[in-house]
Amino acid sequence: MTVNTRPSLLRIDSSADDSGESVSRRLTTLFADLWCERHGTAGYRHRDLAVEPVPPISSAYCVLGRRVEVKKSVPPSEVGALVENAQEEREWALTLPLITEVLAADTVLFGVPMYNFAVPAALKAWIDRVSFPGAFPEGSLAGTRVVVVLARGGAYGPGTPREAFDFQEPYLRAYFGDLGVAGEHLHLVRAEMTLADRLPELARFQPFAEKSLAEATAALTALLTG
Repeated sequence: MTVNTRPSLLRIDSSADDSGESVSRRLTTLFADLWCERHGTAGYRHRDLAVEPVPPISSAYCVLGRRVEVKKSVPPSEVGALVENAQEEREWALTLPLITEVLAADTVLFGVPMYNFAVPAALKAWIDRVSFPGAFPEGSLAGTRVVVVLARGGAYGPGTPREAFDFQEPYLRAYFGDLGVAGEHLHLVRAEMTLADRLPELARFQPFAEKSLAEATAALTALLTG
C-alpha cells in the first residue's frame, strides 16, 4: 500500500525536448491537467528529469547499497544510520527524496520517448537511483497506479516489422512488475509514428500517427474518467 491519505499524482517527464513538440510531454500534460481538474493541485508533483537531471549513481552509492543488502530489510528511514562518510551521505541525500516521492503518490505518471530503441538516459539515471536495496518493501507499491506514456517516432507495436527493436516497453513492463506494481495497476499507453508529420519519408503514415495519438489521448482520458 502507498503511504498517502489523499489523491496524489507524481508526474515524471524524461523527454529532452521542451520546445512544445514533444508528444510524450503533451500527453502527460493532458493527463496531469485532467487529474488536477478532478482532484485539485495540492497533491500534484512534477519532476522534470531534463530540467533537473538525476546524477548517475557513484561508487559510494554502490558501497552503501551493499551494506544495506547485508543487513537485510532496512527501510529507507533507517538507511541514514548506516552512512559512513561524506560521499555516502551525499548519495543518500540525492536518493531518499526520489524514493519518498514515489511512496507518497498513489498515481505515478511517466512520459517516456523512445531514444535509440530504449528509454532516455535521464530516466535510466532516475531508475538506477530509486532502485536502492530495500527502497520499496514487498507490497509497498501494490496499490500504486503507474501510467506510462510511450512516444515513438516509428511503429514498434505487435506485428510491425520493427517489433523486435522495442527495448522500451518490455523493459518498463518488466521493471515495474519486478518493483511490485500490480499488473492491473500498470498502464502503458503508446503514441506511435510521431515523426510522420515532420519527415517526408514517413508522410504516408500520417493517418496512422493521427489514429495512434487519438487512441492514446482517449486511453489516458479513460483512466481518469472510467
